Amino acid sequence: MKQTQTKLPVSLALLTCAVCALVFGLIALWVSDQQVRYFDLRIITAVHQLESPAMTRIMEFFTTIGSEVPVIIILVIAMIVLYRVLGHRRELLFLAIAVVGSVLLNTVLKMLFRRERPEINRIIEANGYSFPSGHSMTAFTMYVALTFLIWKHVPSRLGRILLVAVSALLIVTIGASRIYLGVHYPSDVLGGYFMSGSWMAACIWFYQRYEERMPPLRSKSTA
Repeated sequence: MKQTQTKLPVSLALLTCAVCALVFGLIALWVSDQQVRYFDLRIITAVHQLESPAMTRIMEFFTTIGSEVPVIIILVIAMIVLYRVLGHRRELLFLAIAVVGSVLLNTVLKMLFRRERPEINRIIEANGYSFPSGHSMTAFTMYVALTFLIWKHVPSRLGRILLVAVSALLIVTIGASRIYLGVHYPSDVLGGYFMSGSWMAACIWFYQRYEERMPPLRSKSTA
């Protein structure tokens, strides 16, 4: 069966990378000048009006699946499927570079900005600096990368819509959980999304350029 390729035009990938990097830069300046405080406090106040024992358990669940161990487990399972079931070595490398690169980039940015975590309405404890949100960056990178790779293996339009919807729901909910639990400002989460968006657009561009230039690898049949 012929598979539809997931291919972004070069201009679109580079434009997305540039726009997301620009928006991240604006958010970073906003954070550095402390002009973001009113925006952050308004959203934090609105979010915590939803606080309840049941909502707290839900948010703790989503923040847990965005943590290191669950992310590693999901990543390993995805790699096993890509390599052993689908036989896609290049896609496995793309996924690993995207996620590991996102984690390293987040670490560098946190050390650069050194923003302290919020102290208001803290429900759980977290270590390290606040901007940009590591959970948000990792969730965005991993689920966008998986959506990009799985897309061409989903034959129906409905299946693809569900794939995008589930990925978007996980990304947004994991980010929102960090605000609800009091360990990140909303601007931390937005900054994480846009920085990861720029990183992923660059990864996809490089991956597609690499695919165009390299001869096809022999892989297992997916028919």
